[in-house]
Amino acid sequence: MSASPPPISPLIALLTAARVWDAELTDALKPIGLTTRKYGLLGHIRGRPGISFSELARRSRITVQSAHTAVATLVAAGLVEDSTAQAGAASTLRVTTSGEAVLARAAEAVAALDARLSADLPEVADALREVMRRSFGGSAPD
Repeated sequence: MSASPPPISPLIALLTAARVWDAELTDALKPIGLTTRKYGLLGHIRGRPGISFSELARRSRITVQSAHTAVATLVAAGLVEDSTAQAGAASTLRVTTSGEAVLARAAEAVAALDARLSADLPEVADALREVMRRSFGGSAPD
């Protein structure tokens, strides 16, 4: 007597697909000098110039210490400017011109992956867009 296969969990299927696509994105961002975390941080900083490290950490779901470390590498790479007046003062983070250029290249890489997903699995891409529309009112979360 053969056992029937277990039901497919939508959650597990989505998490599995997310890991595959995250690896694809990681590979696409690597030549640009970004990781998915740094890409996300740059996007948050561009979207909210002057964002605090606490808010940046909260939005990125990392610790404040990790945000400081990651931003320091972005500053060292010339992608972000931190015009903190003095130690202990609130930071004023902004994406530099070089950071904007890197974000533009990353957006091209993401668009290529999106196009491939839409071509390979159009029903999945459409379903994900619909979930985002319903969950976030037509816009992606900050």
